[in-house]
Amino acid sequence: MIFAGKSATAVGLYGTVFASLGAFGAGATLRHDPVLSGTVLSAVRFGHGRTLATAVLYLGIFLLVLSWVRLGHSVRAGRTSTRDVVRATWLWCAPLLCAPPLFSTDLYTYLAQGVVASAGLDPYTHVPAELPGPATDNAAGGWLHIPSPYGPLHILIVKSVLSLTGDNLVLGAFLTRLAMTTGLALTCFALPILCRRLGAQPERALWMTVANPLMVLCVVSGGHNDLLMIGLLIAGTTVMITTVPGFGLAVVVLAAAVKAPAAVALPFLLWTWEIRRSGGRIMLRSYVSTLAAAVSIVVVTFGLCSIAADVDLGWIRSMSANSTLEPWLSIPTAVGKILGAGGAVAVCRAVGWVALAGILMWLWWRSRASDADAVRGAAAGLLATVVLAPVALPWYFTWPLALGSLAAWPISRVALVAAGSTWLVVSTHPDGQTLLPAWGFVALAVFSAGAGVLTLDGKFARSGDRRGGRLRESVIHRIPPP
Repeated sequence: MIFAGKSATAVGLYGTVFASLGAFGAGATLRHDPVLSGTVLSAVRFGHGRTLATAVLYLGIFLLVLSWVRLGHSVRAGRTSTRDVVRATWLWCAPLLCAPPLFSTDLYTYLAQGVVASAGLDPYTHVPAELPGPATDNAAGGWLHIPSPYGPLHILIVKSVLSLTGDNLVLGAFLTRLAMTTGLALTCFALPILCRRLGAQPERALWMTVANPLMVLCVVSGGHNDLLMIGLLIAGTTVMITTVPGFGLAVVVLAAAVKAPAAVALPFLLWTWEIRRSGGRIMLRSYVSTLAAAVSIVVVTFGLCSIAADVDLGWIRSMSANSTLEPWLSIPTAVGKILGAGGAVAVCRAVGWVALAGILMWLWWRSRASDADAVRGAAAGLLATVVLAPVALPWYFTWPLALGSLAAWPISRVALVAAGSTWLVVSTHPDGQTLLPAWGFVALAVFSAGAGVLTLDGKFARSGDRRGGRLRESVIHRIPPP
């Protein structure tokens, strides 16, 4: 067995080191890279050199996924602590923070949008194509002509980074990714506290979220602002349930000020505040008072973020900017593309919005009984948002997984999550733009299914680590499975 005599953490580290090395040739590299351009190493960007870099990268992915699966078995067996999972996560992420992004060019798009804001223009009405230069040249083609759909806190971050780095894109990309990685630190700190409060197993929740290859390879490596959004969402939820609900709500609003989907969780989490104010008996007068306080916090928090970033509320109208994309992961978009008739995608998307509104209302009302129900409802609401909104990308599935990891997942569903997460990682070409060939989809789908099977099979863990005894089944949680 590949893991004989090796710890899962160490082998996973080898995996991300290989993935990081491969990223310099096969990842989302700069068009005019000051690191390798003009050197003999630039050969890894072309021809056989690029093929070799791609092979090294996928070898790294293979090692990381299998290491993650083995770590999951160790968590199930009770041999791995919260600290062990957090340590493994940071070790796996560290090499990727120093390499080009993988599976997406969004990091360069953020910098291009930051250039617009730094020039004193409104990023919600002006587009990067208006300001040609080193930063905007590296943004993905379509995004050059699309206003920013992100909130004021995101704009403030990229503006601040560019004020420090100027045209140094390597340093700008690194600092932006480092700022987003704050969300990883928040999640690692707050999620175990929330787990203990709700009776969940911190080790498994961390394993399913922060150590997940989907998080490590797509979100952390890609430098996505989803990471900061998730960290603020988890931290705010924890504060709302454990200490000061009003302050916690403000932190959740900050998550929405990075990326709007976090706002889906706000109505659900409001139940946790109302439960405390009413002593568990929700009454209309008390709820109206809680709602008024919550609205005030939302207005003040968004207002302060907008003032600091020197923007208005234009991000609300620009949220549909990416609707020109038609990914298959969105159910309405996929159905529309299958139907193929003129306007079918638009019609199906409209139906999807209506269905989403109804589902969110239904989930919200069912989530009023307890803190656990509210968190579970927020997770289900985020999942519905991902699959029913017009655009869904692989890393979007980390939104519901972050809160959903607190549920009691049967091992069969854990295996399904492992297979699904692996497939989402490898369903995109490492450079974030090139399409995978048909045979590549088949091979990687088989590999993803194998990850799920290994997650389900306890023999994999025992063959790699003979110190452990019989594997225990999942710990009983207070939150029922979604």
